[in-house]
Amino acid sequence: MSTLHESKRPNTTVVLVCYSLRMSTITSQNPAVERSSGERATPERKEPTYLFTEKYVADKSELARKFLDTRERLNANVEKANNFLVKRFYNIDHNTYLEGALPAKTKELMGLVASACLRCDDCIFYHAIQAYRLGVARAEQEEALNVALIVGGSIVVPHLRRVYELLEEMYG
Repeated sequence: MSTLHESKRPNTTVVLVCYSLRMSTITSQNPAVERSSGERATPERKEPTYLFTEKYVADKSELARKFLDTRERLNANVEKANNFLVKRFYNIDHNTYLEGALPAKTKELMGLVASACLRCDDCIFYHAIQAYRLGVARAEQEEALNVALIVGGSIVVPHLRRVYELLEEMYG
């Protein structure tokens, strides 16, 4: 199902097409059953295997410790609100970064690139820390940040300065 939305600006018409996708309710573990019903096989999702705990990272990096402590404190405030939509969003976020067709490491690097392009320092720190915990090499994080710089442009540079300081503390 799709809906069409038009937004008119002087001398310009922008057309946005929004698609409503049906969620699969198939629970079969047999891919042949899924394919015969017209559904695409969904890879198994599982929690990633972290090489390092958040405590280990916090002990290694003062920047990471401050970020993780602040995030925990602020998340407690959000949880107190008991907002159904926020909980749903957090659940989608969690499930997006599980192991699946793409490894969790790749997803964290993608999150790092997107966060740098969006210029969200909290998001950048979160994905850099998660990537580190998953065993992503510093060179891999730096290469991902190079992609962010090309995609996002020079406005990304101030955020690179801060994340490079974090990388230095975590990797040495």
